[in-house]
Amino acid sequence: MRMRAIRNLSGSMEEEREGIHLSDSQRESSFLDKKVRLNLRIPVFNRLRVQLIVPYVLLTLILAMVGVFVITRLVTSSVQERFLNQLFEASRSVGDSFVRYEEEQLANIRLMAYTEGMADAVRRNDSDSLQEIIWPLMLNNDIDAVAVVDLSGEGVITLTHNTADGQYIVSSGEGYGYLPLVDMVLHGEIDEVGDKYIDVVATSEGDYLFTAGPIPDENGQVIGALLVGSQLEVVLSEMKSQVFSDILLFDEDGGLLAATMMIPYDQRLRLEAQAASRSDEELTDIWELRFSGRQYEIAFSPWLLRSARVGTLGIALPSNFIVTTMATSRNSFSIIFALGTVVMIYLGMRLSQSIAKPILRMRLVSQAVAAGDLEQETGVDRVDEIGELASAFDVMTRRLKERTDEAERLYAQMVERNLELAEINDRLQRTRAQLVQSEKLAAVGQLTAGIVHDVKNPLAVIKGLAEELEEEEGVNQFSRDGLKMIRSSASKANTIVTDLLKFARQSAPDMQVRDLRETMQTSLRLTEYMIRKAGVSVMTEFDEQPVTACIDPQQIEQVLVNLISNAVQAMPDGGDLTARVHANQDEIVMSIADTGVGIPEKNLARIFDPFFTTKPEEEGTGLGLSVSYGILAQHGGRIEVESTVGEGSIFTVHLKPDSGEFENKNA
Repeated sequence: MRMRAIRNLSGSMEEEREGIHLSDSQRESSFLDKKVRLNLRIPVFNRLRVQLIVPYVLLTLILAMVGVFVITRLVTSSVQERFLNQLFEASRSVGDSFVRYEEEQLANIRLMAYTEGMADAVRRNDSDSLQEIIWPLMLNNDIDAVAVVDLSGEGVITLTHNTADGQYIVSSGEGYGYLPLVDMVLHGEIDEVGDKYIDVVATSEGDYLFTAGPIPDENGQVIGALLVGSQLEVVLSEMKSQVFSDILLFDEDGGLLAATMMIPYDQRLRLEAQAASRSDEELTDIWELRFSGRQYEIAFSPWLLRSARVGTLGIALPSNFIVTTMATSRNSFSIIFALGTVVMIYLGMRLSQSIAKPILRMRLVSQAVAAGDLEQETGVDRVDEIGELASAFDVMTRRLKERTDEAERLYAQMVERNLELAEINDRLQRTRAQLVQSEKLAAVGQLTAGIVHDVKNPLAVIKGLAEELEEEEGVNQFSRDGLKMIRSSASKANTIVTDLLKFARQSAPDMQVRDLRETMQTSLRLTEYMIRKAGVSVMTEFDEQPVTACIDPQQIEQVLVNLISNAVQAMPDGGDLTARVHANQDEIVMSIADTGVGIPEKNLARIFDPFFTTKPEEEGTGLGLSVSYGILAQHGGRIEVESTVGEGSIFTVHLKPDSGEFENKNA
């Protein structure tokens, strides 16, 4: 019990010393825990960094959003205005383009009508001559259609450019007299604009914009009419490429003549109804229309030819142009303001950090110091009041650390000396226990040596006489039973005396180098019958490498047989017996563990005393563990026991690997 208490004291000292070595990590963990607790105590909106940054960030974001809204509205208004201006400008450009086409066609009419041989060929209805005259002029001036009409209104020759395949078609005999512009030219009608007229004419090749003019002879008399035309789809296509808008042409009744876009039938009816409602007094109007999944805005204006209204002109633009432009402008300005906001927030955060960071750093260091971590420094290098405060705090922390280190050093010395004293005390207690046990064994040995011889001889006489009397004739059965009991008792007493004699005359060990694994196996074989009879299961745990020591094999086997026998007897109902052999750097350890009844705490200090036993009288004399203790003492080893009542016991034998000293002793 005393030795166990000393070991507990030593273990607590070791744990205390390890606590000193691990104090840095423990202090860091404790500091982190305290830091978390301190941070949780401070509401989020009461923290210094939040109070400095959040108002600045909110104000910057509000100003950025207001700026984006105002500028986007201004840009949207400007885009809407530009969109309407583009519609109106496109309408004017298309009107001017028709005037330009009219002037070009009038110039081509004058060029052809006054070409040499033209009047003579018309007078003779000579289509071949007319083709020779007209063909080069059509090619050079990129004219789509030319028709020469005589005074009867019949076409002498018609040349048409097929835009589909690029070929020119030549025909004759067509009637053009029904056309108002031809009839007026052939009858020499002259209005306020002149004697040439322009109109849209439907032909088998499509709608054409024709200009008609007279063909005079040498005397200025009209002998025919000349029509120069351009295909209306080509005209509109060229105009669209110039104004970047779709163009729609309606006649005076609102019927759709041509368009540069595909229009569903129902929407076409709506457009024609809208165009028919236009009056001469209306100059320009905007009308919204949605078809083909797109929203269009259409500007209507009068369609003028030769300064006279001939129908309605429509200019169409997709209104998603406005939405796209608005979105693009909004995104652009949002990006600009976002970048500006990020820069402003970054600058504000840097400014607030320059104020808050040293203060927060000092707070962090103060918490660490309060938690016991004296290795911290503020690291603040400033020339203002905060820098002076940080410098004073660092000086205070260094002085506190110096005093704490000195206290820890003194405490570590005290713990080290206490551990040394505990170790010395442990050795003293073990030595004292060995001396006490040795004295007990020596006393018993002296006593035994003095009386064994005198006791042994009378026992031999008693046993011999009992055997002789038992063999004589005439002895009744009762006397024979008494003599048999006397002889048995004398034999048992002789055995006890013989054991005492062996105990008293323990011989010096015959030391040999042996593998203790083999020694344990031999001991198990010697007790195999006893183990099997008791129904005990045996398990072995040996090192893989040989475990050698210098021992007396017979004496160590005697020790192990005693321990195995005691373990088997402690398991009357069977159980598990575990034999272990293990070597480390300092010693060799052999143990016998059982799952038997266990040894009460009060008997643990007496089990190695001679004649002490808890077994029945006929099962033992109480000398086995005493003899084993003496054998191990002669080998320079020791035996220890751990036991729990009801769970079992473990007997552990400790031997030294190097036994050279015993060889010297024997020598």
